[in-house]
Amino acid sequence: MNYITKPVIMTDENQRKMIFSLKKAYPLLNVKVIGKSLCERRIFSLSIGKSENPLLIAAGFHGQEWLTTLLALRFAELVLRAKSRRKPLWGIDPACICREIIIIPCVNPDGVQIAISGAKTAGRYAQTVEKISASSGEKWSANARGVDINHNFDAGWKELRQIEIESGIVAPSPRRYGGFMPVSEPETAAVVSLCKLRKPRFAVALHSQGEEIFWEYGKNNPFRSRQLAEIFAAVSGYELVRNSGLNSHGGFKDWFIEYFNRPAFTVEIGKGENPLPLSDFGGILERTLPLLAVSAII
Repeated sequence: MNYITKPVIMTDENQRKMIFSLKKAYPLLNVKVIGKSLCERRIFSLSIGKSENPLLIAAGFHGQEWLTTLLALRFAELVLRAKSRRKPLWGIDPACICREIIIIPCVNPDGVQIAISGAKTAGRYAQTVEKISASSGEKWSANARGVDINHNFDAGWKELRQIEIESGIVAPSPRRYGGFMPVSEPETAAVVSLCKLRKPRFAVALHSQGEEIFWEYGKNNPFRSRQLAEIFAAVSGYELVRNSGLNSHGGFKDWFIEYFNRPAFTVEIGKGENPLPLSDFGGILERTLPLLAVSAII
């Protein structure tokens, strides 16, 4: 079966080509630019349908996790194909997918491009990336000035900053540095603005790796959170886990739960070392498609 969203390395150029090809093939797809990265790369949202209480799926928070972007785009294509051909998606009648689905394929396009092609792709931040990389040796997952987007949301950010300091993370880094203040980065701000504007009924953040689902934040337990998490675990085979340590605060899921008092989930796709190889994509799709398909109808 031929797909527009073929398994290729998800450079910014490949992402853009796929998005515009999907738009051309499926006019019902609504494509918007919700913001720009530090290096002026566009952050896209893809909408299918229209409703007052959409589902939000976001991917590509970390540079090494670009396979999540491909997964998000493939899911968009599968939904569009099912709706246009009126054929089931994972056994689900497309007529049942009546609420709007909003997909942000790549929250951190600079970080992804740096992870794939190196510091030279960071524009005016190239020297910053080179300096940070030289002093660290870790793989790049942050944005172009060394801020981890999934540590930059305004949910227990001060507590997270203290945990980072105790862990020796005191300055911009390839990963896990939450910035000098919450929502300091344009990438974070773009996601927050979209959420405040559209108020999704719940959100799914795609990360890698671990085959795990995080579903709670602190003492917050929004209505249906545990129930939905158990459904997602049952259809995917992924394990339900609780936040701990450097994963305890500052993430998109954490902020969404705290701000809206609505369910949000971090889904860690696949298993292995990031970046996960393209050869894993088929198996990952098989495990996560049921989760994403079910999320579109509940």
